[in-house]
Amino acid sequence: MGEAKRRKQTGAPSPARKNNKKPLLIAGALVVVVAVAAALYFLTTPPAPTSDELPVAAANAEPFPAFLDQYGTSVGPENARVVVREFADYQCPACARFAEASQRLKQEYVETGKVRFVYFDLPLRQHQNAMPAAQAARCAGDQSQYWAMHDKLYDAQGEWSGSNDPIATFTRYANGMDLEERRFRRCMETELHKEAVEQSLQVAVQMRVSSTPTVMVDNVQLTRPGWGQLSAVVERELNKTAD
Repeated sequence: MGEAKRRKQTGAPSPARKNNKKPLLIAGALVVVVAVAAALYFLTTPPAPTSDELPVAAANAEPFPAFLDQYGTSVGPENARVVVREFADYQCPACARFAEASQRLKQEYVETGKVRFVYFDLPLRQHQNAMPAAQAARCAGDQSQYWAMHDKLYDAQGEWSGSNDPIATFTRYANGMDLEERRFRRCMETELHKEAVEQSLQVAVQMRVSSTPTVMVDNVQLTRPGWGQLSAVVERELNKTAD
């Protein structure tokens, strides 16, 4: 029956066709899952240490000025064959993702004496709680818990990043580490380590580092910060020093 004739007889428009969008939604979700899985594989699977895909030092690149390490927080032997340096912001989501790689680096290379790791604070202006977070780690460091607070800040980033009272949250973390609460809170409220964080930030300015995380293995800057590239470049640099 034609549309005009049907309307004349029934007085109603033809029923709208329902588009089944479910298959499209399922397909879109599958694409996202595959993309995420591919990204994780790309970042975590180490290429061969001799791979031509690995970054190298820029032509005529000078060694990183080692005296600047005093403005960061370091772990590992001072005479380690390789030094890994990270410039990061505790409120930066990409830095939180890289934190898993830095933890693994400490376990597999720093604790075995092969690598020294230096963390530089680079709190970005757009992150309102990045500066107090950096100070929280250093205040915890006054009680020998710098790296415990460092890891906690990244693990719980989603909880405190938008907080209007980050000191209260950080103090709760300190309590969970059995730190002396009054000492920690006084350190935070007086901004005892603000100058030290700002000095670390100035190192980033001096080295022309503007994005986070920026990760360097000796004087080689990673192009894809993650365990895959990090471990491969570390192995390559260790092999060079062994020759």
